[in-house]
Amino acid sequence: MQTDFLPIIQAATSNTIGNGLTRSAMRFSNKEAIIFEQRRWTYQQLDLAVNRVANCLMTFGLQQGDRVAAYGKNSDAYLILWLACTRAGLIHVPINFALIQDELSYLLKQSGAKAIFVDDALAEHISNVKNSTSLSLIGRLRSKATPDHELDILNIALSEGNDQLPSIKINDTDVVQILYTSGTTSHPKGAMHTHRSFMSEYNSCIHHLNLKGTDRSLAALPLYHSAQMHVFTMPALMIGSLTYLMEAPLPESVFDIISREKINSFFAPPTVWIGLLRHPAFDQHDLSSLQNIYYGASIMPEPIVAELTKRLAGSRLYNCYGQSEIAPLATVLGPDEHAGRLSSAGKPVMSVTTRIVDPLTMLDCATGERGEIVHRSPHLMIGYWNKPDETREAFEGGWFHSGDLAYADKEGFIYIVDRIKDVVNTGGVLVASRDVEEALYLHPSVAEVAVIGTPHERWIEAITAIVVLKPDGEATAQMLIDHCQEHLASFKVPKAIIFAEGLPKNTAGKLLKRTLREQYSEAQLDELLN
Repeated sequence: MQTDFLPIIQAATSNTIGNGLTRSAMRFSNKEAIIFEQRRWTYQQLDLAVNRVANCLMTFGLQQGDRVAAYGKNSDAYLILWLACTRAGLIHVPINFALIQDELSYLLKQSGAKAIFVDDALAEHISNVKNSTSLSLIGRLRSKATPDHELDILNIALSEGNDQLPSIKINDTDVVQILYTSGTTSHPKGAMHTHRSFMSEYNSCIHHLNLKGTDRSLAALPLYHSAQMHVFTMPALMIGSLTYLMEAPLPESVFDIISREKINSFFAPPTVWIGLLRHPAFDQHDLSSLQNIYYGASIMPEPIVAELTKRLAGSRLYNCYGQSEIAPLATVLGPDEHAGRLSSAGKPVMSVTTRIVDPLTMLDCATGERGEIVHRSPHLMIGYWNKPDETREAFEGGWFHSGDLAYADKEGFIYIVDRIKDVVNTGGVLVASRDVEEALYLHPSVAEVAVIGTPHERWIEAITAIVVLKPDGEATAQMLIDHCQEHLASFKVPKAIIFAEGLPKNTAGKLLKRTLREQYSEAQLDELLN
């Protein structure tokens, strides 16, 4: 086969994220793509703005393959910076805006970020750590204090700068983003994703989540999180639908925007859905425009799914399961599959092959037998940034090991039991925290609950439930233990019930069980458990 014309063939068959945006801008030129605050961007305006920022990034001295960190809340500028990186051949590094000091410094150093763009309110945190990093360029995402700042992404996007497509060769196998895991047990690991892995995943999202060009979606969860960015916002841009961006999922604002903008598509993790359902304003707004509602990012208690179905009657529910390493969608439970399977994560999407195996032998588990979920898919990362040992372990045996404990029923529907590391070893018996949480959610006074294992000299780990009661809820610890005894085997009943005003969550709404384990140490629980 002749190879002298391969470069022109590669150019003609390229399928990068930038190519995807170009196609949308050509098809949906004057259609609105993004709304943030008072700014409304058509697809053509967004496309040209992305080119301006991409060209400026290269003018600033950034070269192909350099890492560019983004440290801010949701905004049009945040999204434009990401898209500009995809066109300039740069590697985008989204950083949780709640991280400061050592955690922030670690991500910047581990990624080797050369540039960072921040919100005004977070600039001080960068000043505190910049001397210990490789940063050579610090800019703003959308500076209110200095709107003419030359290193301000929004200012560049709105300028009359060079809006031509950057002349740079980008392959769809190039790394385009490093997604850091939450680091529940150790330092976060950076999952390296290519244009190819994301574009493949977008197709799966569009197909299995019934995304349409007529959708009006609300993006209220952080864009630094893979679910909001890569399961909803980016696939929406590929098909010409509208996305309304907001900084945070504040209940009153969420209700108002859904009602006023006739939002028909909304994603939130279980903790956010629970907060919305418990808010007194939930029934005071017209939410009838919601057609498709999505949940995922962590396990949704079955009673909450049932409540959503009842209180948002007429809406279609989708359960999305996955993790950052798989871009992140792996399985979906569609609205027509919920009946009788409210706790299921569904089946693998079209580009994912999933097995449930014994983690020691890699042999398939029998129907109903619990094992580890492993995947093969073009969605998958190509490894962890500068962590070869962790990469080798994650792909042991030629499959990606999710670290999730699950089982499948006779029809192939998957049920996530727990993170393997969240299973409680009580008296030598392994108990999934989800089993206990599901039972406690059946109590009418319980608003939220998290079950963890705490060190105990007799039980190895004691099953401990941290419970948040509803505002009008009344229950004692003994009442909840008696309730669990009615629904659970005796060895699964909590040894202690601790009441709290709230549960720790990250800015993406993910429950932080690591924080609870640290908070409720053996010494603190001694009096409760003995």
